[in-house]
Formats: sequence, structure tokens, C-alpha cells
Amino acid sequence: MTPEQIRRIAMISVHTSPLEQPGTGDAGGLNVYVSEVARELARTGREVEILTRATTGALPPTVELTPGVTVRHITAGPYEGLSKHDLPGQLCAFAAGVMRIGAARPEGWFDLVHSHYWLSGQVGWLAADRWQVPLVHTMHTMARVKNAALAAGDSPEPPGREIGEAQVVEAADMLTANTVDEAEQLTRLYAADPARVRVVPPGVDLSVFTPGDRLAARALVGLPTDARVLLFVGRIQPLKAPDLLVRAARALLDRHPEWRHGPGQLVVAIVGGPSGSGLEHPESLAELTAELGLQTQVRFVKPVARELLAQWYRAADLVAVPSYNESFGLVAVEALACGTPVVAARVGGLPTAVGAAGVLVASHELADWADALEGVLLDDDRRARLSRKAVAHAADFGWEATAQRLLQVYADAGRTRTPSPIADAGALVGVPALVIP
Repeated sequence: MTPEQIRRIAMISVHTSPLEQPGTGDAGGLNVYVSEVARELARTGREVEILTRATTGALPPTVELTPGVTVRHITAGPYEGLSKHDLPGQLCAFAAGVMRIGAARPEGWFDLVHSHYWLSGQVGWLAADRWQVPLVHTMHTMARVKNAALAAGDSPEPPGREIGEAQVVEAADMLTANTVDEAEQLTRLYAADPARVRVVPPGVDLSVFTPGDRLAARALVGLPTDARVLLFVGRIQPLKAPDLLVRAARALLDRHPEWRHGPGQLVVAIVGGPSGSGLEHPESLAELTAELGLQTQVRFVKPVARELLAQWYRAADLVAVPSYNESFGLVAVEALACGTPVVAARVGGLPTAVGAAGVLVASHELADWADALEGVLLDDDRRARLSRKAVAHAADFGWEATAQRLLQVYADAGRTRTPSPIADAGALVGVPALVIP
């Protein structure tokens, strides 16, 4: 199979739709990845159908995201009230909806299934087997990696997820990893065949996330023109460690009391909403802010559309990404593309996402983070140098390149596809293969 032979792709994203606003609930970088990759594949003439669980009655069963990309909402359980931890019990219902979509098409309609996150991989495994096409899977996050780097007080991922991920790794004809580090984790922690793992870095929309006028951006988002602005973008949950940034801000004020008011005051903007285990105590970050006496400094902003998000990046002096784990770190690359320096934890894919265009912190110790933030905020020349490096570094991460690499992975998956065990079982006993209606 060649890339040119891949014409129709079924992309499965069970637990979150590309139509959801990233930054709250279960919507995040995966949503951006699926949406942007699908758009780029459509620009090359491919047809992409994104199969996702219906979470609202306000949207029709079928939505055209862009010409060539269709989002299909499959009813599997109640629209609301289910987190992704509840969804294993709905996989049968979701898979039945996927099978109905396939049955409505001519035989051989889809050339490939690309699943995202382990829940989707479980359904993708069945769909690819039924349709006799390759399965490509992207993990996005892995339970064994997350459990090895838990934030204090955070809950570990359950054993059922680890087992489900291992099954998907074994079933997939090809696995994509965001970074070399993630590829190594797949082979070391999940016994993935190295020959079936390809590194495909995610991208950034370089037409939206661009450098711009900082003062104009601050006026637009309502920030003081003369402030020192730290920005956090993402879901508010222990894994992302926004509390570490808030505590570091308190430490900075202890070092520089003059930053509390007037010219040069410190402002911390938190753009995002509660998610994951953060939903158990959605007000915890606001409570911490009050406890530390930072109500004047910290501003909470609900998730915003990407055009406005780009303005927030431009308005900031630096963007902090203190996560305990990130498979890549799209926020970091988006900020860099806007020319804003990044201070990030040296974990997961962040060293790849940030490169030499930002500052990587080797620990989650408060003093280390306060030092790193202070070192960038106090040095105008250093920020200017990092800003220039940031734009150049981000230029290497366009979604077009991601889509082109994926097409080659799709073709490779066609060559390495494992024959269906269902079909083999039927052939062994001389009866037709089982057909799942």
C-alpha cells in the first residue's frame, strides 16, 4: 500500500469530539490534534470521518467540520454526566454505532482506521478487524507513564486502563508516538514492536499562532500594559500543576514586594477550566489563590477560541508549563509560535516541544520554579533572545508536515497489517469468517 492509495480514513475519538472547546472537561490537545490532522488530510484530497460519542443533543448526528471532514456523533449512554473513566462501560454501545456506520457503506469503503487514546483503540481494533483494514493508533497519554509521575494527592490510573492499552498496542498495525521519548516508553513499558512504532510530532497552526503586538494584545484581553505577565493555559487538574505556578508567584512576591502593585506588578493569568481529578474539587485553585493572598495577582479565564488564545500568548511575558507529564506539549509550541518564551518542566515530550527556545526545569520544587521564572522575568535581553529562538523553533512544527508523515505511516501499516484472527479462525475450520452486523 502506498500513501496515494489511502483515500478514506475512519478516525475514532470516543471520549472527546474535535468540536469541543479545548481547555476544560476532557477536551485538550487530543481534540486539537484530531481536528487539525483531519483538516490537513482533507486538503490532500482524502476523506476523513471522525467517529465520536454524542455528548449533547444540540448538535446533529452529522456535522461537516470542513470540506472532506465529517464528524459523526454516536449515541452511547447519556449525553451528559459521564467522564472518560465511565466510558469503558459504553464501548459496546459505541462500537455498535461504528459498525452501523460501516454497514451503511459499500464493502471496502474505509482504507484505514486511526484511533486516538486507548478507549478509541479498543473500538478501532474491532472496526479494523471487521473491515479488514489496517489499524493505526496514537496513545496521546499512557497510564503507566502517568502513574510513574503522579502529582501529590492525584489518583493513579486504574489497572483496567493499563490492560486495555496493552491490548491496543498488541493489536495495532502501527503506533505513532509524538516524540522519541514516547516511542521508547511504548517499547519499554508496553513491549511494543519497535518496527511498528513511528515518531510523528504534532504541529501548530502557524497561520493563527504568530508573533504580534504585545501592547495591543494586552489591551484586547484586559491586561495592564506595564505588568509582568505569567500565563498558564490548560485544564486545571493536578497533572498540569497550575498550583505550582500559583505558589511560585507567591514566592516571587516575597522576593519582590514591589511587584504587588503599580508599574511592573505581577499578573498570573490561568486560561482553562477544571478537568479530570480536578473536577473533584473545582474550586481548589481559587481557594489556594485566596489562601496565599493572591486574589489581586491571579486572574481566572474560561477557555477561549484559538484566535483569542493567540492574543493571550502574545500578551504574556512568558508561558509556564509545569506539568508532571506531557506526551508532547501543544501549549508550549503554540506559545513559542507567538514569540513568547516558555518555562516548562523537563518531562515527557516537553524537551522536544520547547527545545532550546525556552527554559526547562528539572524538578517540581518550588524554589527551582521561582528561580526559573524570576530569571526570565528580570532579564529583558534574555527574553528577547528566547523570543527569536521561539519563532524559529516553532516553524518546524506545522500540521502539514504531521499529516504527510501520517500518510507514510498509514502506508506502512498496510504493509505490516496482521491478518484478522477471526478470518483465520474461519479459514481453519472451512467456514466463512464471522460477520458482525
